[in-house]
Amino acid sequence: MDDAGIIELYFSRDENAIKETDKKYGVYCTTIAMGLLHLREDAQECVNDTYLSAWNQIPPFVPECLRTFLGRLTRNIAICRYRRNNAMKRRDSLDIPFSELEECLPSDRNVEQTFDAKQLGRYISEWLDGLAEQDRMIFVRRYWLGDKAVVLAKMTGMTESGMSRKLTILRNDLRKYLTKKGENI
Repeated sequence: MDDAGIIELYFSRDENAIKETDKKYGVYCTTIAMGLLHLREDAQECVNDTYLSAWNQIPPFVPECLRTFLGRLTRNIAICRYRRNNAMKRRDSLDIPFSELEECLPSDRNVEQTFDAKQLGRYISEWLDGLAEQDRMIFVRRYWLGDKAVVLAKMTGMTESGMSRKLTILRNDLRKYLTKKGENI
């Protein structure tokens, strides 16, 4: 079933919307949740919460891209669960990809003064569009799906140190791009 048909099922409040969503996007959502949580049971609960959230938001909301909408819901739910599960630990591995990006992104105060969140998102999307396909895949898998550098290295045939260098180069390039865009505002 296509996305428009699935969305129509949500609008008619037909419970088959969940079944069709799971059939088409279940593996995708589970992959996102597993990349962040690494526990099948937690990942499955996140996917179920994603479907509930989609059910509660559609209608009135009509997602432009159902896949992206579900991916964002899954990711946000998985991050919340991860942080709740690891609240008492000193440092969690999910924070590592985000801390790597901190040097690229403006501070909260600067964000309020210079960027709004949507504009920052547009700049990052523009930057990603300008990357080679493999670089874009590496960046998205690391900072959206939370894949570890060692996994990305194996996936691309690079060494782990080579992948670390590649990620540093990408972050530096993003920082330069955002700095340049920030000056043009």
